[in-house]
Amino acid sequence: MAANISKARESAECTVLEHIPNIGPALAANLRLIGILHPRELVQRDAFVLYQALCAKTGERHDPCVLDTFMAAVDFMRGAAALPWWHYTAQRKLLYGQIEAGEESRSR
Repeated sequence: MAANISKARESAECTVLEHIPNIGPALAANLRLIGILHPRELVQRDAFVLYQALCAKTGERHDPCVLDTFMAAVDFMRGAAALPWWHYTAQRKLLYGQIEAGEESRSR
């Protein structure tokens, strides 16, 4: 995937995971690792369940910003405006509390 891939302004423009705002090559690879191959698959998914699946698949607790980013991606694919992932931090803390990253967590 090209490093300079353009980001979609609307969910209908997304044909690959990297088109989703906030999703770069590393997070796209993480989504593929847990079975998400096309952006439209995110519409019916729960961001927290995706985050838990990634942690289980890799055997490590990932940084909470990964969950924030999954929340942003799922909302975008459901038709919300593209917002930076950190816009979801307060909502994540309200919904799921403080999630501590493991010592070996990978960054986005």
